[in-house]
Amino acid sequence: MALPKVAKITHELVVPSTGKKLKYRPFLVKEEKVLILAQESGSQAEMARGIKEVLSACVLTKGFDVDSLATFDLEYIFLRIRGKSVGEEVEIVVTCPDDGKTTVPVEIFLGDISVIKNDEHTDIIKLDDVLSMKMKYPTIEMVMESEVEEVGVEESLSLIVDCIDMIYSEEESWSAVDSTREELLEWVGELEPKQFQHIEKFFSTMPKLSHTIEVLNPVTEVKNTIVLEGLGSFFA
Repeated sequence: MALPKVAKITHELVVPSTGKKLKYRPFLVKEEKVLILAQESGSQAEMARGIKEVLSACVLTKGFDVDSLATFDLEYIFLRIRGKSVGEEVEIVVTCPDDGKTTVPVEIFLGDISVIKNDEHTDIIKLDDVLSMKMKYPTIEMVMESEVEEVGVEESLSLIVDCIDMIYSEEESWSAVDSTREELLEWVGELEPKQFQHIEKFFSTMPKLSHTIEVLNPVTEVKNTIVLEGLGSFFA
């Protein structure tokens, strides 16, 4: 006799970068196992693959493409799914900045964590009186590829090229997908330092998963303000 099906509750969230709604379900035991194995591997690449696999299974909205997600969108969606799957509260251990050594356990409610947006951020970069660029946000693979021990000029340019969506003027436009990587690298390399600074600002002001907490150091009795950023901060 066939076993009964367990009803699965669905939820909705709003994707930070697009404002679009996604329907999702909590992850299952078999999907949690994927995450545990990925975490035990100690590999960032395996962890990223595990998270993407779980998101692909749990997001029910048609047309959802996990590979095109901005890093902060992926982190936010995963936190929401994780909260509905195994509990909204998570305990982490933080180091008090005032003495740099005292550690304190802190309980965080995942529902309070959000993507923080900078008012100065824009994905449109005006290079001069004629040309502008439209940027797209880096995916988790792009970020991982650029996170080497010593990020040099070549790695920085490579990430920028990956994030170019379009170059345009009032009269015409050039889509990045219509150019070779070598052409784009050469084009970016010929920008003036002032123009390059505008591109760097796009990355430095990008939306990010962030949460601010206050912690009392039990040794010094100093109250510390700590800003947690990125998915790893909430499972440390």
